[in-house]
Amino acid sequence: MTSSSPTRVPVTHRGAAPAELRLFLREGLRDPAAVGAVAPSSPALVRALVAAAVASTRPVRVLEVGAGTGRATRALADGLAPGSRLDVVESNPRFAEHLRRLASGRSSDVDVRVVCGRVEDLRPAEPYDHIVSALPFTNFDPADVERILGLYTRWLRPTGTLSYFAYRGTATLRRATASPAEARRHRAVQRVLEAHHRTRRTSSTTVWRNLPPAVVRRVEEPAVMPSPVAWPGSTS
Repeated sequence: MTSSSPTRVPVTHRGAAPAELRLFLREGLRDPAAVGAVAPSSPALVRALVAAAVASTRPVRVLEVGAGTGRATRALADGLAPGSRLDVVESNPRFAEHLRRLASGRSSDVDVRVVCGRVEDLRPAEPYDHIVSALPFTNFDPADVERILGLYTRWLRPTGTLSYFAYRGTATLRRATASPAEARRHRAVQRVLEAHHRTRRTSSTTVWRNLPPAVVRRVEEPAVMPSPVAWPGSTS
């Protein structure tokens, strides 16, 4: 899928919950592997995911990837410091259109822009202070996970944070039910994630109040600095 031009949208809570649930269930049945969840993220999971980004009292640049029906998007739009910029990337065109429809005249001090497309096609003009990712890494090929994590590392400021989550118990479940090839793929993805964690300071929080329970990982402060990115307009 090719990405479209960014669309600036204000994000609102009004009347979204029933439509979100119907949309989530419909898209989950259409492509369960791409959606990668059995239920929308709970408020507790959303709070843990966005905690690092909304803790800042100064304007920040935030990238949200895999926004789905927009639960974390609204939390970020409401919680970020005034003057912040939120770029939202969603590859599912129906989810992306839903995010745009959340605009209902709500004024916001946060600049929210939605891009329908793959995160690999994104070309950010400036580095991000925080990245919030809801991509279902355990459903991806190991090479794709490694590529996306590499992009996240390059796009983050040296002091930036990456927050993402995975469901508890997926490794045990896959060992019990998956084919040998699928189990090998899952183990390879886990090795990619563990290798990434070893290069940075990583903390984790278990969110029990979610279906199913999830582990939120926050990755920050690289032990080895990545190669500098020549951002447009930079003088370095």
